Amino acid sequence: MRLKNKVIIVTGSGGGIGEGIAKRLAEEGAQVVVNDINAALGQRVTAAIEQAGGQATFCAADVTRTGDMKQLVAHAMDKFGRLDVMVNNAGWTHRNQPALDTTEEEFDRCYAVNVKSIYLATLHAVPVFRAQGGGSFINIASTAGVRPRPGLSWYNGSKGAVIITSKSLAAELGPDNIRVNCINPVFNPDTALSAEFAGGSLEGPEGEARRARFLSSIPLGRFSTALDVANAALYLASDEAAFISGISIEVDGGRCA
Repeated sequence: MRLKNKVIIVTGSGGGIGEGIAKRLAEEGAQVVVNDINAALGQRVTAAIEQAGGQATFCAADVTRTGDMKQLVAHAMDKFGRLDVMVNNAGWTHRNQPALDTTEEEFDRCYAVNVKSIYLATLHAVPVFRAQGGGSFINIASTAGVRPRPGLSWYNGSKGAVIITSKSLAAELGPDNIRVNCINPVFNPDTALSAEFAGGSLEGPEGEARRARFLSSIPLGRFSTALDVANAALYLASDEAAFISGISIEVDGGRCA
């Protein structure tokens, strides 16, 4: 198993991409800390991992609050005695709309979930990584931070911030044997945020038109899946990527080519 006995936190893993990452890493032997703000969803994923023979524990935490993030890291240490990888997957978006229509509250939430969470994860996980001689962050950004689409300007900016911050942290924390990398998925219509990305429902004739518009921009001719992203996370979390830091892997079917 490629991740045998590695302890990994996956934030926002009560569904969608985060659920896919948590399950895939557990399949490869990781001891996974499932995190979500919704306890019912997180406990469902934890139970599914255990039923499949994996090791998992659940910790409810709001990744925008420093006390909750501190508790999340402490939970991993209490349950498994160490922390090897932190996957910052939790994300949020405002609706696809003109930039001037986005409210201040929506803007603040977008940056709190997408960017402040990275800051808080760094604040609380780095001391643990330093004490044990190293560790790894995997930050789920987006192709939006590389090749932005109209209507998502503030979301695009938040993901651009994740990407450049990750590169900066990789340079700063490298001497501590701490790796920091990003994964940039392209649009996935099966996540909880997909309708907001698309600017409306993905069901019915109008929904099909929205799907087609996004699909036409992906050269390989299909959307990304949670498994596509999870396999990239598996590589970055493994010892095979021991010399990989400061990169962004576009899981995008050629969208950013």
